[in-house]
Amino acid sequence: MGALRAQEIAPPEDTTIYRVVEAMPRFPGCENLDTTEAVKAKCAEANLLAFFYENIVYPLEARQNGNEGTVVLSFVVEKDGYISQPKIIKDIGGGCGEEALRVARGMNEALKNAGLKWTPGRKDGRPVRVAYTLPLRFKLEEPPDFVLIGRDTVYVVLDDTLGYQGGWETLRQDLDANLKFPKGYSPDSCFIGNMDLKALIYPDGFVKVVDVSDYFNLGPDFQFEAIRAVTSTAGKWLPAHRNGRPVTASIDLGVTFLPEGESCAQRRTDYETAQRLALEGSTLINEEKQEEGIAKLTQAIELFPQNAQYRYLRGQAYVNLRELEKACEDFRVVRQV
Repeated sequence: MGALRAQEIAPPEDTTIYRVVEAMPRFPGCENLDTTEAVKAKCAEANLLAFFYENIVYPLEARQNGNEGTVVLSFVVEKDGYISQPKIIKDIGGGCGEEALRVARGMNEALKNAGLKWTPGRKDGRPVRVAYTLPLRFKLEEPPDFVLIGRDTVYVVLDDTLGYQGGWETLRQDLDANLKFPKGYSPDSCFIGNMDLKALIYPDGFVKVVDVSDYFNLGPDFQFEAIRAVTSTAGKWLPAHRNGRPVTASIDLGVTFLPEGESCAQRRTDYETAQRLALEGSTLINEEKQEEGIAKLTQAIELFPQNAQYRYLRGQAYVNLRELEKACEDFRVVRQV
């Protein structure tokens, strides 16, 4: 009999998931550096954290509840340079763990699109599967004391808020007394509607209007008169303070043009009815009663079809109900106004 040749038998594939190996896996981006393995490992760790922090969106629920802390993920770095089995080891609630997991699940696709992959871990010179644990810090940023509006530094965190000489009722009386119908517009013309104005109040009492919301689309002549009424209050303000010094702060003020002529009585009634319906509708929407709120706002819109405020509120309710076509129609009217 001829001699039997020993068959070459391939060693069985190693499917073990290791926790520690001679060469741990590394996230891409550092392999071409002319440096030590230890420096490459540090670089890869920094790149991995950057990948997560650039893609994580702090969950709204976590922001509202103040959830902060460390989420811990684990996953397996496979021999082919991609990851598998991502899961949450430690969570802090508020959707933070789920958000970190979402980013982990999208990692392979992101790397493939960039033409990158992990450098797999190695044991005895061969690539092996390695478990990887990653802590991720979730921390809410402290809100700034101020914002920039144009060239103005406007403080939003205040020790003492704005005041008005004589109190807020005096402010309302002053605004009503200063508000006039534009020249050429008789009160009998029945122009009616309200505006909201954002004003900056400087430490010396100077007033500057930086935004006007003309909900009834009354036009520039009425907007000018509204601005004039607000700026006429200059010198009567008590400044806001931050860290012991007076600072510029903002305030939202509303004015209403109401015609007094007898011929406009029905117009005034319609306005008061529409405002009441809009308030009731907004309250219902805030109570998660979207359809009932929409019904109230629709009645208000029937009285004033081009009112941007009513349309915006109803559009938001339609968004909540996922009726996006109806929402877009309302928002189109808002943009036109």
